[in-house]
Amino acid sequence: MAKHHAGFRRKTRGILSKNFKRKGKISLKAFFQELKEGEKVVLKAEPAYQNGMYYPRFHGKGGMIMGRQGHCYKVLIQDGKKDKLLLVHPVHLKRF
Repeated sequence: MAKHHAGFRRKTRGILSKNFKRKGKISLKAFFQELKEGEKVVLKAEPAYQNGMYYPRFHGKGGMIMGRQGHCYKVLIQDGKKDKLLLVHPVHLKRF
């Protein structure tokens, strides 16, 4: 029987790769950014830091901060007609 070959970062070579000008250390400003509840954000992955990353199909989607859980933020996005709540590290979030 064949095994399923689908990891978390499967088929993300283009999405989760950096331009050569963006390579290097992660921005500490983005890493420690503080976001308020109700603020609008865009899911934009930082490929160098895998912790707190969302599932790649949500890359580029906009959402709203619903709260905080540990170091991560609860982000409400709309996937088709359904609302989904994701736990995302602030390094993967950009303000609108």
